[in-house]
Amino acid sequence: MALTVASCQSVKGVDWSQLGTILLDMDGTLLDLEFDNHFWGTVIPGEWGRQRGLDVATSQQTLAPLFAEQQGRLNWYCLDFWGKTLDLDIPHIKSAYAHGIRWRPQAERFMQHLRASHLDVVMITNAHPLTLQMKAERLPLARWFDVMISSHHYDTPKETPAFWNRLMAERPFDPGRTLFIDDSEYVLDAAETYGIAHLITLRQPDSTVPPRQTTRYPAIHHFDEIIDGLPAVD
Repeated sequence: MALTVASCQSVKGVDWSQLGTILLDMDGTLLDLEFDNHFWGTVIPGEWGRQRGLDVATSQQTLAPLFAEQQGRLNWYCLDFWGKTLDLDIPHIKSAYAHGIRWRPQAERFMQHLRASHLDVVMITNAHPLTLQMKAERLPLARWFDVMISSHHYDTPKETPAFWNRLMAERPFDPGRTLFIDDSEYVLDAAETYGIAHLITLRQPDSTVPPRQTTRYPAIHHFDEIIDGLPAVD
């Protein structure tokens, strides 16, 4: 096993020499989830409500069941779906808030260490390709990865077995020598079912929300907790 896990589900270390692949989520893992939570939780209801003469609170309450209905499905992450459903130009609105896209603490430094390692470094995200493009333009994401994959290219989200089958077919990896880090425990459930041996989640995906006190998977607060054993960088 590459991970040593305490009873409180803290990660005590990673044996990087036993791994060949690291799979990394984007939002809430490498990037602060505050941007997305604010955008979808406040900005979009605000814009939708403004066109209908509703205040933000009323819009949030009205849209909540619609959002909940799509959670866990590809539509949940799809700008095209929500643009059509809400009659909003979501990419245009999102571009006005792109200044809020930022790394989580230590994330970029962690990526520098990974890039200097022997590992195949792969981003797998449920973010829509336009969102991925916007964030990659705002931050130099592509330079740190061997490949960046949006689940929209597979027409199925990471929560489904079909995603993992498609990923394996496109970019083969050994599940027993793979570490996957994602803030969503529902996504980690799917990865565990597929057979990925080493799974880590995040205690504080959104910097404006208190850290999670309990997790079902080993968790870290910041990446310095698992950086030992990776190559040094200048």
